[in-house]
Amino acid sequence: MNSSLHAITQSFYDNLIAGDAYLIVLKGVWITVLLSVSGLLFGTIIAGFFCFLRMSKIKIFKITARIIIAVLRGSPVLLLLMILYYVIFANNRTDAVFIAVIAFALNSGSHIAEIMRSALGAVDKNQLEAARMLGFSRSKAFFAITLPQAGKIAKPVFQSAIVNLIQWTSVVGYVTINDLTRSVNSIGARTGDPFFALFFGILIYLGLSYTVYALFTTGERRLEAK
Repeated sequence: MNSSLHAITQSFYDNLIAGDAYLIVLKGVWITVLLSVSGLLFGTIIAGFFCFLRMSKIKIFKITARIIIAVLRGSPVLLLLMILYYVIFANNRTDAVFIAVIAFALNSGSHIAEIMRSALGAVDKNQLEAARMLGFSRSKAFFAITLPQAGKIAKPVFQSAIVNLIQWTSVVGYVTINDLTRSVNSIGARTGDPFFALFFGILIYLGLSYTVYALFTTGERRLEAK
């Protein structure tokens, strides 16, 4: 037992302490969080635009949005990232992190757009009509009646989309970005102990994912308490 404990302690030291390896991991975590938050922010904006076009009464807008969403949703995010980095932005000095944010924003935006559309379509239209009869404007009725209910419907799926986005960021090492996955992988290669480094990386990803769940749960409880 003492020998096992010693081996674990030695692995911990070699992978996280020696050579200030923990600083490399922290920098990788920061890049992962930055990509996730930026991709989610811009992806949600893009999703709102796609959703608006998708639900438009103008046929050409609806068809165009449907095609774009289908292509982006059906394309692996890694291939989209590589096309942007190695083809579209190959001849300029655009920062790889910025390119990755574009890729994740487009990919997550296409998924979130369908989440939005489904949630809005699930809200009872009679409530909106009743609000209009009571003198609500179309926009006021949307923000006061439709949007809050659609938000509750979309919440579980949107929450999962955020966690998926965090996991998708693990592919950015293919375009030379030192995110969490690439950082722990390089540490494992250096120490010759890949299991400990990669396992520790998994624990961090789990921590980030459950932080998202905790934030949603806390927000929901606060809304219910009001």
